[in-house]
Amino acid sequence: MRRRRAVAGAVLVGLLVLILVLASSGGGTHKRTSSKRGQGTAGAQAAPARFNVRRLPSTLPVALQDPATAALDGHRFVLLGGLEAGESSTSAITVFDVGQVRSHGNLPEPQHDAQAALLGGAVYVFGGGQVSSYDHILRFDPASSSVSQAGTLPQATSDAAVAEVAGTAYVIGGYNGQQALDTIVAWKPGGTAEVVGHLPSALRYAAAAAVGGKIVIAGGTPGEGASAAILRFDPATRLLQPIGQMPAPVEHASAFALGRYLYVVGGRGTAEGSQTAGVVAIDSASGRTTRVAELPQPLSDAGVAVGSGRVWVAGGRGTGGVLDSIVELEPAAR
Repeated sequence: MRRRRAVAGAVLVGLLVLILVLASSGGGTHKRTSSKRGQGTAGAQAAPARFNVRRLPSTLPVALQDPATAALDGHRFVLLGGLEAGESSTSAITVFDVGQVRSHGNLPEPQHDAQAALLGGAVYVFGGGQVSSYDHILRFDPASSSVSQAGTLPQATSDAAVAEVAGTAYVIGGYNGQQALDTIVAWKPGGTAEVVGHLPSALRYAAAAAVGGKIVIAGGTPGEGASAAILRFDPATRLLQPIGQMPAPVEHASAFALGRYLYVVGGRGTAEGSQTAGVVAIDSASGRTTRVAELPQPLSDAGVAVGSGRVWVAGGRGTGGVLDSIVELEPAAR
């Protein structure tokens, strides 16, 4: 009986060994292959969006360039100030709401060349100028249409770019009325504006937006001519590094972010009348660029807002003058 039990035990052990060998060969190979495929799919670089582009039947109350612009909830965005066709600044606040354009009050004084950011449900306007540049930070409440001063910048600033990361606005470059600025200034509601970084050189009229917690900065005017440089700033480490080049030097462009890409909308070269109709995607990791859409006409200095899966491009300056158009970009189905 003991011998029979020993033989049975040996057979059982042999069967277990055979099962383990099979699992580590055929079965194991299948599992490793599946794992690699899964990793390849997850790690694949998504292509930039392509867009269906159309001009909306609605237009702005007046032709307008250089407004401060921010998306609100749903299909709404707001334009604050700007430069009208007669080269005069305006204080008007205009809200685009589901196809209709309505007046929503005024800024304390006319201004243009400011940028805005939505922070905690309110819109904040940073600097801007008219005859001279301003150092104010203004708060616009979309619910009440009221405007109040919320803070001040370290110095007067117009012609800057603004991007928001984790509830903090970053004001990039600009002009103080006498010279261009190389600063990156951080501010959040209730706090004090402080310089947290410096650009390689003073820079005006750059395009910027936040992508994945970092800020991608494209083009701008470092001096007399336009720049093609693409920079990336990490607010967490305060590291600024070059990551690529635009297809051509560009200034006075606008920007928005979707996924891992920054999209540069329009803009122009150094020469007057050199506006482009292109929308260029920048991979925030590699700096590679791809032209992904064409606007109905070349333009620069437009207001851009993103909401409800769409992008709106409002006003701007075309080769023939200031525009009152609103263009909608909708990501195309793949």
